[in-house]
Amino acid sequence: MSENTTTNDTPSPEETASKDAFFAQLAAVSDAMIAAHGRDFAMGAHLLAARYIAESDARTKAAVESLTSPTKPVLE
Repeated sequence: MSENTTTNDTPSPEETASKDAFFAQLAAVSDAMIAAHGRDFAMGAHLLAARYIAESDARTKAAVESLTSPTKPVLE
């Protein structure tokens, strides 16, 4: 969670508003993608984005390891 989250895990009004704004942007982009290329494209692109987010920590860790140990490949 972000620093705006209160101690009882209830998001602050600022955090809620920020998240709502991102969801609105995501909805607008999704609608544009569907209009231009169809639902399958939009869903596939969002799945790839989710995978990118999920794997970004692994890529960062691999990159750091490659800098500290040049004999290891960045990604296998």
